[in-house]
Amino acid sequence: MTSTTLQLSKPFGTVAYREAGLSHVGKAAPVVLIHGVGMQSAAWGPQIEFLEQTHHVIALDMPGHGSSDQIAAGSELPVFLDWLLAVLDALKLQRINLAGHSMGALIAGGFAVRNPGRVERVALLNGVFCRDKASSKSVIERAKLIGTGSFDVETPLRRWFGETPVEQAARDDVAAWLSAVNIEGYATAYNAFARGDALYAKGFGTIACPLLALTGDGDPNSTPAMSYAMAEAAPYGTAIVIENHRHMVNLTAPETVNAALEAWLQTPSEEVDPK
Repeated sequence: MTSTTLQLSKPFGTVAYREAGLSHVGKAAPVVLIHGVGMQSAAWGPQIEFLEQTHHVIALDMPGHGSSDQIAAGSELPVFLDWLLAVLDALKLQRINLAGHSMGALIAGGFAVRNPGRVERVALLNGVFCRDKASSKSVIERAKLIGTGSFDVETPLRRWFGETPVEQAARDDVAAWLSAVNIEGYATAYNAFARGDALYAKGFGTIACPLLALTGDGDPNSTPAMSYAMAEAAPYGTAIVIENHRHMVNLTAPETVNAALEAWLQTPSEEVDPK
């Protein structure tokens, strides 16, 4: 696996990414992975190690995370989609298998709606979809607080992890990534995350490729109901709910998640005319 920084078109600065499975370049559409708010590409470690056996894999650092440059403060979800398009153009990738976790799932879902010709399959791990009014109000208030520079690492960790040894081991890694995040990049991404859950929801009916919506049954924010709703809204949607896990299922249940991604990648893709 290699770590690389690439210059993007204006105004996006540089993107940092991890790349693996180079022996598979050109054999199938590559897998592009986008992490959640406060994380970095390293959070996909178990998936990179598994998927590189069969695919060219590129795990991106989201803007303002890891070693990627920030985007303009206050940018909302459409700007993150513009950023992803700039990344794919810079990497000269025409069609990809796109997977995102949490905020990354919002980006992936919106991108599949807006750029169908670039996406062969889309996987949404622990995604949010059309929050109810109470949940929406709560997350927007949290975004406003983060925007003031107030950042509490322990609060999300309590939501994301239980007490099992596996979860606690993953918790330590996630705590380190959260503690290292750039607060301005975190605040911008969290604001987009808080306000973007319904922005492209009506377009899910136009996603003419295999869609996987996966979450943990104990995730209080990216709920099983949301995953079922996403899968139901998409013509070729499948929902998977992993029992006894919460938000960071790719780290706490990596074998189950990897098996789901393997099946997703083996699903025949519908032909989509580029737009």
